[in-house]
Amino acid sequence: MLLALLCAAVCGCGRTIPTDGSLSVIPRPASIEATEGTFVLTPRTNIVLSMEQPGAEWVADAINRMVEPLFGRALAVRTTPASGAVTIRTDASLAAEAYRLEVRPDGIEIAAGAPAGAFYAVQTLRQLLPVEAFGASDIGRVELPCAVVADAPCMGYRGVMLDASRHFFTVDEVKQLLDIVAMHKINTFHWHLTDDQGWRIEIKAYPELTRVGSIRKRTLIGRDPGGEYDETCQYDETPYGGFYTQDEIRDVVAYAAERFITVIPEIEFPGHAVSALASYPWLSCTGEQYEVRQTWDIDDRVYCPGKETTFEFIEGVLAEVVELFPGEYVHIGGDECPMTYWKKCPHCKARMRSEGLTEWRQLQNYSTARLERFLNAHGKKLIGWDEILEGEVTPTATIMSWRGTEGGIRAAKQGNYAIMAPSEYCYFDHAQAVGEGEPLSWGARLPVDKVYSFDPYEGLTPEERHYILGMQANLWAEYIPNFDHLQYMLLPRLGALCETAWACDRKEWSDFRRRLDRMARLYDAYGYNYAKHLWAE
Repeated sequence: MLLALLCAAVCGCGRTIPTDGSLSVIPRPASIEATEGTFVLTPRTNIVLSMEQPGAEWVADAINRMVEPLFGRALAVRTTPASGAVTIRTDASLAAEAYRLEVRPDGIEIAAGAPAGAFYAVQTLRQLLPVEAFGASDIGRVELPCAVVADAPCMGYRGVMLDASRHFFTVDEVKQLLDIVAMHKINTFHWHLTDDQGWRIEIKAYPELTRVGSIRKRTLIGRDPGGEYDETCQYDETPYGGFYTQDEIRDVVAYAAERFITVIPEIEFPGHAVSALASYPWLSCTGEQYEVRQTWDIDDRVYCPGKETTFEFIEGVLAEVVELFPGEYVHIGGDECPMTYWKKCPHCKARMRSEGLTEWRQLQNYSTARLERFLNAHGKKLIGWDEILEGEVTPTATIMSWRGTEGGIRAAKQGNYAIMAPSEYCYFDHAQAVGEGEPLSWGARLPVDKVYSFDPYEGLTPEERHYILGMQANLWAEYIPNFDHLQYMLLPRLGALCETAWACDRKEWSDFRRRLDRMARLYDAYGYNYAKHLWAE
């Protein structure tokens, strides 16, 4: 039997999986048109890589990751023309993420402005394959419907954030998440690595951050039905922790790059700092010894910006961070920073006087501007949550708008770039539904149709829209303790968000709803956990 399967894989003499004729694609392409006939994909089909730009080989790898489970082997990759091949070439008239995909009876051609665009063409091609082919055995031929697709994204920034501080996810799980978001043409992974409840990134200059700051004393095991925040949580006394070594960080960054995903690290400053203060008490205003926080919500204990040693610390941390992440952005948080301890602190009062500051919020603006200068000197740009607008912000800071869209609108109107991630549309820790059987969540309800209804440009003129870089889904993990739960919270809402960012004014709910039904079959084929019972026909 094994010999027969191997022979079938080599000669393509196994059974044929016929096309289902579907041209259902998420996110919705700019143009997709059916043409006559089918293309037959077999183990003998070649990939012709005519694109010479760096990263082009990752496109061929993406095709083989898609087809190898079907045939039990990879397709041969060559650089010279071949009949009946999947040809990948550069078209200088197209933008970097734009592509043209043509499936003909005599071959498949992918033309793109850069390898990223060709990679997105492969994701479209994946959805044109008959779903029955995924998970089938003894396959010798797979039919695809002939079609012409011309496509390009509306927004340049299409992101997903994972909070690894509140609950830790392994490197393998992060990679699985990257595979899922890549399938949806997401190009940015925002990795939330530090918070009150855990420091998750190795910093060689400050080893206590992971020795002490990565572990909290208790493990969340549940919450009373209908409860919110800390007061109804249930715990056991098992310590909980984990962190990523720098080698593991590099591994994830490289894995993401091969899927044309840029990784943005978030290192919180000056709030959400208890894990750091527990590791190095001299970073706080009082110097007290704290424990890593075991519960959620906002904490008054924050970094002391009055001490010069605090800036020596955070710059030392960032010096190692910027070497690990080659992307242009570093996220410094900046949200939910109480000033209770600052107002009592002689060091902070002295800093206020020396810098000529008259309002306490300006002390955070001073700190943000100082970190931005450091990052700029290291070739990076700064992103912060919209609280950094509450005072003065440099014209070069990028704003991530989470408390509604107001922060993004304000940023755009004053000439700052912004990313839209309002909680009422983009916080995927919110429940998809309310009722028995739903997993633990933050509490507010965010169904897939509401995600789809979001207009990230509302309230802005055409000129101001230029400053909206894109949008992002946020997976805060206070109540997401494992990867199976994470998938459920992500899917199918990610389909709605990715189409909003990719297609913008091409959206139409009833059409998306139809295409989402077929996408669900692909989720099933890959074994993803998703909220099928809430919406599927």
